[in-house]
Amino acid sequence: MIPRYSRPEMAAVWSDQNKFQRWLDVEVAAVEGWAELGQVPKEAAAKIRRDAGFDVGKIDEYIRITHHDVTAFLRSVAETLGEEGRYVHFGLTSSDVWDTATGLQLRDACDILLKDIDALSAVLEKQAVAHRDTLCTGRTHGVHAEPTTFGLKLAVWVDEMRRNRKRLESAREAVAVGAISGTVGTHASCPPELEEIVCKHLGLGIEAASTQVIQRDRHAQFVTTLALIGASLEKFATEIRALQKTEVREAEEPFDEGQTGSSAMPHKRNPELCERVTGLARILRGYAVTSMENVALWHERDISHSSTERIVFPDATLVLDYMLTIFTGVMERLTVFPEHMRENLERSYGLVFSQRVLLALIETGLSRQDAYAIVQRNAMQAWKSRTSFFDLLLEDPEVTGRISEEHLRGIFDYGFYLTNIGATFERLGL
Repeated sequence: MIPRYSRPEMAAVWSDQNKFQRWLDVEVAAVEGWAELGQVPKEAAAKIRRDAGFDVGKIDEYIRITHHDVTAFLRSVAETLGEEGRYVHFGLTSSDVWDTATGLQLRDACDILLKDIDALSAVLEKQAVAHRDTLCTGRTHGVHAEPTTFGLKLAVWVDEMRRNRKRLESAREAVAVGAISGTVGTHASCPPELEEIVCKHLGLGIEAASTQVIQRDRHAQFVTTLALIGASLEKFATEIRALQKTEVREAEEPFDEGQTGSSAMPHKRNPELCERVTGLARILRGYAVTSMENVALWHERDISHSSTERIVFPDATLVLDYMLTIFTGVMERLTVFPEHMRENLERSYGLVFSQRVLLALIETGLSRQDAYAIVQRNAMQAWKSRTSFFDLLLEDPEVTGRISEEHLRGIFDYGFYLTNIGATFERLGL
């Protein structure tokens, strides 16, 4: 991932230094497991734990010779040890090390993302509560529907991010597993007891039945979960973008001192952060497809998945980490314009009350069809003539013959739409 979209903590998880350290963690755990089983002298295992190391530069040099990163890694490790080095990688195959170490990296990446989700959720909860009763226009198909509140919009996002957290917790459990099962997964060269010792030591679950690799449906669950979280962020960001349009201007993402929106037009204040979130969500969806295509490998293994995962795992976690962080900043410093929300409510001439008028007419004994026709006729006239819906209803004898002016004024009360908003907040514990 390009540096601009890479945050240091997540980037460190996927650095070559950390990757090879995780490989070494697996190798050392395996040696100590063999020692516990009586197959390796405990003194040798202790020396390996103390002295084993590697040199990233030399590994790169050896890869150019071997065209195989695990053998290049093992050669570098061997250079830091004496005779005891022969016990490193004893009975293992490359995938035992690669896949188990990847489980450690994915687990660590998940933990960062879970913290990111918690940070965003806290901001969303705070803003939702602050704007619980901030009236704004509810829009369906992009057209004014009935009033809602800005806080309710955000409460919906709070609930969605809670679901996303649960999904990520489940995906973490799926990928935080190891497999020390040897070539084609038979445990012929490394018994199940060794696998259990290693995974317990590393804090990983166990792939109960493996081939030569951990099965990639696990990783597909992980990456598709990241893509789904990205889709949620895209939805949220798209709403902010729409609300920031000049004709709407109900909310606006942060715009810092000295910031510019256009090289040609000094007046521009663009929702560029939200647009960035929207664009990066597309990357995650592409990676989700790749992860699903990696599920079907030939027989007990091939390495068609390997080349893609070298890109997808680091990039997907780095991208989502970045998206969560910048959108948290957007929501933390979001400018909300309640006065513009009220102005926009008035732009549809009071038509947002049409359902209440419809129901009031039905309550007088009219059929739904007849009541609907009366309300729609007046509503269409309000649109056409840009006239107050309320005034038109007062001039319609089919309405005033059934509903008094006082009753009608009571119907045109924005406060009605706040009546049950609190119930949603109670359900969410806000």
